[in-house]
Amino acid sequence: MKLVHPDALHFNQPVDSYWESSADPLNLSLSTLAGQESCDVAVIGGGFTGLSAALELAERGVDVRLLEAGAIGWGASGRNGGFACIGSHKMSYGKMISRYGRDATKQFFKTMQESVALVADNAARHGIDIWKTGNGEITLAHLPGRLDELREDQRFHRETFGEDNEVLTREQLMERGMAGPEFHGGLLGPTGFGVHPLNYARGLARAAHKAGARLHPHSRIIRWEESNGAHRLTTATGTLTAKRVIVATNGYTPEDVSPRHAGRIMPALSNIIVTRPLTDAELKAQNWTSEILAYDSRNLLHYFRLLPGKRFLFGGRGGTDSSAAAAAGYRASMTGTFQRMFPAWKDAEITHFWRGFVCLAHDLVPYVGALDERKTVWTALAYHGNGVAMGSWSGRAVARMMLDGKAARDVPAVITRRLAKYPLPMFRPFYLKGAYLWFGWQDSH
Repeated sequence: MKLVHPDALHFNQPVDSYWESSADPLNLSLSTLAGQESCDVAVIGGGFTGLSAALELAERGVDVRLLEAGAIGWGASGRNGGFACIGSHKMSYGKMISRYGRDATKQFFKTMQESVALVADNAARHGIDIWKTGNGEITLAHLPGRLDELREDQRFHRETFGEDNEVLTREQLMERGMAGPEFHGGLLGPTGFGVHPLNYARGLARAAHKAGARLHPHSRIIRWEESNGAHRLTTATGTLTAKRVIVATNGYTPEDVSPRHAGRIMPALSNIIVTRPLTDAELKAQNWTSEILAYDSRNLLHYFRLLPGKRFLFGGRGGTDSSAAAAAGYRASMTGTFQRMFPAWKDAEITHFWRGFVCLAHDLVPYVGALDERKTVWTALAYHGNGVAMGSWSGRAVARMMLDGKAARDVPAVITRRLAKYPLPMFRPFYLKGAYLWFGWQDSH
């Protein structure tokens, strides 16, 4: 069973997303890879991770080229909900502490905080209009009993990380314009903001190009060969020979082309709908006027936020069929869930629906580091659905580690442990189906 349906890999087709329809133009004259070319470092993937790596390398004077199978930001970086926030892992902090130690866990949490700040810094430094909105993020208790769990999370975060989160009751949520029949309270954290992800990706591309990186969209690698210490990357129109390679393709990594990743990642679908602009009366009727980043407390969570222009974005994890034929069913399911959670907007037109892959790792934490003993192949990936900030940080980090081994000291041990294989990796699609059934049951109790 294939991990990804071919329908999800039509790289020449534009993404029918709200971001695509509203993004600033790239305004770069870029070409596909053509002929026989060479460079010091080849970066595979034109999303947050790859662009951040290329930017860092170019600013340090490295001869770097970037190959992207589609347009810049075609993959997850142009498809996500635009949440610059912490949470790039699915391993619990308790388990993380037992496996890696308290200090390493605290360093990882600090890194996630730094990654959010990096997005804002990149936008300011390179003049990128990211549509920055909101201040902080909130997890909403979807069952009354989950509020006690959020109170425990508040205590843990304060004692372990020194983070001052705030527990809000249902009444306090309503006072702050965050009302809904399934919201029984929430845990408000101080870190995070909303962005226009495709604007951000294109801005990073312009910055990398200006720094000297050569970017090649629509240059999908069909063959990867190694000989005499060099890597030969072949596309339909050209060949690039590089001394070192950074793979930054996350949930879109082709395991047949990059065997070092084989069996080590799990792509998982995320689905998003966006409404037409809502009226002030409609916002008042639902009593949702906040621009804060919001999630519910489900394992198979829903995430949502009010966008500039008063459109509402609503996304959710789930689904194992990435075929085009299945998309209509998922759209209907997402729309039904949205209307149940926000009943005052049940008649609001859904103008956009799209899908994309997040990337899971067996250890449930990101990985940043080398993939071979000679340290000529590097990767950064597996952000578990929160890669806007962590992808930016990890791309920069993997470039620094490649250039200077001492930079590894700045990378938390939590995310430098060897990228583990899934047991019996051919059964990963069934693992995912089973996990969704289990989590769905947990979410209802």
